Amino acid sequence: MFGRRNGLEEDVLERPMLHVVASKPQDQNPRPLAEPAKPKAAQKAAEPRFKLVEGGKTDEYFALKKQIFGALVEIIDVSQLTNMQPEQARIEIRDVVGEIVAAKKVALSTAEQDELVGDICNDVLGYGPLEPLLARDDIADIMVNGCNRIFIEVGGKIRETDIRFRDNAQLLSICQRIVSQVGRRVDEASPICDARLADGSRVNVIAPPLAIDGPALTIRKFKKDKLTLDQLVKFGAISPEGAQILQIIGRVRCNIVISGGTGSGKTTLLNCLTNYIEHDERIVTCEDAAELQLQQPHVVRLETRPPNLEGQGQITMRDLVRNCLRMRPERIIVGEVRGPEAFDLLQAMNTGHDGSMGTLHANSPRECLSRLESMITMGGFALPSRTIREMICASVDVIIQAQRLRDGSRRITHVTEVLGMEGDVIITQDLFVYDLLGEDAGGKILGRHRSTGIGRPRFWDRARYYGEEKRLAAALDAAHASIPA
Repeated sequence: MFGRRNGLEEDVLERPMLHVVASKPQDQNPRPLAEPAKPKAAQKAAEPRFKLVEGGKTDEYFALKKQIFGALVEIIDVSQLTNMQPEQARIEIRDVVGEIVAAKKVALSTAEQDELVGDICNDVLGYGPLEPLLARDDIADIMVNGCNRIFIEVGGKIRETDIRFRDNAQLLSICQRIVSQVGRRVDEASPICDARLADGSRVNVIAPPLAIDGPALTIRKFKKDKLTLDQLVKFGAISPEGAQILQIIGRVRCNIVISGGTGSGKTTLLNCLTNYIEHDERIVTCEDAAELQLQQPHVVRLETRPPNLEGQGQITMRDLVRNCLRMRPERIIVGEVRGPEAFDLLQAMNTGHDGSMGTLHANSPRECLSRLESMITMGGFALPSRTIREMICASVDVIIQAQRLRDGSRRITHVTEVLGMEGDVIITQDLFVYDLLGEDAGGKILGRHRSTGIGRPRFWDRARYYGEEKRLAAALDAAHASIPA
């Protein structure tokens, strides 16, 4: 059999294996090994915890799994399994585990043995207990707080699961496997790391000694099928008229900043807007962990790099933005603006790279402008405040504000134009806003998107240049007609 270690099979199978099932002579129906024990919390709490599997794994199950896994490692060369096709490797593991279980006469039903084999396959070939969570497309975030506490976000709400790791060593091993795939590391010398999965999901790891209760792993998952503006309309994130305005804004090369809090949907919205970029445009993206999913054929993706063990070789976001100006981009897209690279992005927007986009953390369009100014100031640029604000006004055309409401729903709350300066103050005008009206009996937020009635936005001439003025006029007329009396 492929990967078998010669001469070791008999030795391992002859070794005594700890039986985790107490089989008394008088007990004719012992409890199955893999039967999950009821969590104590479920007995105390009136409302049971959210479960992804039927109950949790017992300590006995983990003990048995550890024993069989140890025997498996000595029988076959695990490193060779990773070079095989996944299905072939799973068959190999299933056969060997079956031989080990049969040789030691461990009392396992077919279903229990299949579950054990699946868990071992996930440990060897994948991401261990996280595999069933990663396979679900309805989960937005996976949050691991040490080996025993795993939370997920579904529908905007955070829930605890009954899935857990064997111990913190297994969790750290999975974290190492994730970050090593993008050439990074996480250990005591470098306990903080950003990475990504093969599907583009964003990963953050913080390991001991910084994480006191064991490694903390956070995964921001992305749907396999990328969301579109039409789907955002269906979910109520924006009105149909507002979505049409956003399409035109993206197509006519307005410079856009998407603002919002954590988990408000900024990256999702940025992905939606990039759908309306022409396919003959050259796009350069700059990200800390590459997660944008652009469909255009001419895309260059750049990613920052942390320093090595000697503290050398770091490539910052500002390095990427400054370098991409030499790559003849037509649009520059920055995954998240969080530092002095804001200055370089604004310069790019104002020097022929119309249609550039970026996201940043802020709670309102006005706060977004203040954040831009603060990031430039903190970057060490000795410029007067008025000069910085004039640069912002000359560079940014539209701010789109996203927000996650307290019921977990996500809404685009403002589509705001930057008009110019009046004295030392930046002047803006809202094209669309979201009005909160209250909540229903189930706690769901009620609201409506409303046009402010602006008849001719500042980017009207730009829309005319790109032949979109008729569609823009029709969209504005429809929006005005929908204004409640």
